[in-house]
Amino acid sequence: MSRYVFKLPDLGEGTVEAEIVGWRVKPGDTVTEDDVVVEVMTEKAAVEVPAPVSGRVISTTGSPGDMVPVGSELIVLETEASRGAGANGGTAAGAHAGGAVATAPRSAPADVAAATAATAASAATAATAATAARGTRVATSPAIRRRAHEAGIDLRQVAGSGPNGRIVSKDLESYVSRRSQPTPLRSAPKAVPASRPTAPAAAPTAATQEIKVIGLRRLIAQRMSEAKRTIPHFAYVEELDITELESVRRHLNGRLPAGAAPLTYLPFLALGLIRVLRDFPQCNAHYDAERGVILRYAAVHLGIATQTPDGLKVPVVHDAQALGLWELAAAMRRVSEAARTNKAKREELSGSTITITSLGKLGGIVSTPIINAPEVAIIGVNRAIERPLVIDGAVAVRLTMNLSSSFDHRFVDGFDAASMIQALKECLEHPATIFIPAE
Repeated sequence: MSRYVFKLPDLGEGTVEAEIVGWRVKPGDTVTEDDVVVEVMTEKAAVEVPAPVSGRVISTTGSPGDMVPVGSELIVLETEASRGAGANGGTAAGAHAGGAVATAPRSAPADVAAATAATAASAATAATAATAARGTRVATSPAIRRRAHEAGIDLRQVAGSGPNGRIVSKDLESYVSRRSQPTPLRSAPKAVPASRPTAPAAAPTAATQEIKVIGLRRLIAQRMSEAKRTIPHFAYVEELDITELESVRRHLNGRLPAGAAPLTYLPFLALGLIRVLRDFPQCNAHYDAERGVILRYAAVHLGIATQTPDGLKVPVVHDAQALGLWELAAAMRRVSEAARTNKAKREELSGSTITITSLGKLGGIVSTPIINAPEVAIIGVNRAIERPLVIDGAVAVRLTMNLSSSFDHRFVDGFDAASMIQALKECLEHPATIFIPAE
């Protein structure tokens, strides 16, 4: 047997360190090559790190929330001697500076026989465990693995309803729900007289829970703090009468085949935004703070703020200006679902030039969205409600919705911000204009 030291590999794109999100193994566990041993978070994405060799875990380095530099020791495995060297990112422990590996002292014949028998038994046990582990490896996302690990759930007991039996979020929730239901008794237990009255247990009055801020939540907190601290936000709120827009939306949805995804307000908003950005290019831009340069984009790479089980993500519809209503709606659904299920590619989570954020039915009346740096503008959508409005001197019930937007006041003047939202308001209140070719 020999010791295999596995070091944190280079995860690409200039990564120099990664944060440990959660260990999937502990000292004493037996792992098979390619089994996930730890989940880490880089500045770009969450990454599941597999074991480079099979063996028994001797030790691990770091706890959830710790930052580990690339190339530093991550996990030590006890492996068979023939597999103790040569894997990516690892080294055989006990090597001298000249490259020779230290050998153990020779034992007496009786000790050698005992050691050989013990080694054979250990190897057989490890092989059996490795075979079972490889045969029962389940397919699911890093987020679901973490939730199951924290809840003490063996994912091999959960039936997956996704492609090829992949476990999705609803499968885990269904399993937890079934497990939490009390098991009915076959017969009522006999009453046992109490020897003395028992006082009711007092409810805790000062209970606290400590939750370490790690992984995606830490990254979100860091970026939100930097954006709010460095960007002077200018908020602008405008009320829209979307009665006509709702009529168009209902008409188009009524022509859909059964089971097709209906249109929401967001694709119309996105089309209108793409149209007005032609006249307000200063809002479709990045600020490169290091070079002190504003980068204005001809293409609209639309960020869609999406709530996921792991926190807020902003998947991107690249070149949204080239898409029609139905294509844009499908692309927005696709990237949002990929973000929620941790299937989004790295390029789908970066590169947005302006972002739309919506809380849907929870949107409230007014919100103050934080700009997704290095962008300079974000458009927020509040919920649609019916309100009485004065139309041509008469009171009428109209469907209204507020847009709550934020701009980087260093580079977008208040007049330009208000003018852009007014132009967007006109598009959405008269939705036919969205589809008229620009002059």
